[in-house]
Amino acid sequence: MPTEPIYDIAHLGHLEILTPKFEESRKFFIDVMGMTQSGEKGNSVYLRGWDDYERYSLKLTASKTSGMAHVAFRTRTPQALERRAAALKGSGFDVGWSDGDLGHGKTFVCKDPDGHTIELYYDTEWYDPPPDKKPALKNQAQRYPARGCNVRRIDHFIPASVPSSSTICSVRRKPRYFSKNSRLALMSAASPLKWSMRRTLQPRAG
Repeated sequence: MPTEPIYDIAHLGHLEILTPKFEESRKFFIDVMGMTQSGEKGNSVYLRGWDDYERYSLKLTASKTSGMAHVAFRTRTPQALERRAAALKGSGFDVGWSDGDLGHGKTFVCKDPDGHTIELYYDTEWYDPPPDKKPALKNQAQRYPARGCNVRRIDHFIPASVPSSSTICSVRRKPRYFSKNSRLALMSAASPLKWSMRRTLQPRAG
């Protein structure tokens, strides 16, 4: 008898990327990619695409090297978070609970077989745009920035495995409606990570 599908994970929430060129990277994501800074804490800034509903989708952290610090997924419910934590405990991949980060609540941390850090959370802060960034349409999270590439939201990431494994994991966010899309992909040199965000040439209602 087939097992019941598990739908506890809702979508990709955000990535934390490390950079030894912090100011250059921050300007790149804001001026070239068209993202918006929505927070700052310690040696990190928090950035978002203009239609991400959560406060941020990219955490950029100053570091001596480049790479991915962690990837985070939001669960469908608080109960789903507890179920995934219970399933991971004792697996050898579990790290444990943390208090979360800017914009989201308690988090269960684990590792995948290749050592990538994964965070699972449910409680999150919905983006509340300041007056100059409020959209004209209620079904959009933020006013279209009309700057750089105008990335709309985080789309997926592909963490490459260690050389001894041929596994490559591609994670896509739940499909949404797009108009005239193109995809922008970046490759981290130090950490074998490919990730991309959606860009729209024109905003679209609906």
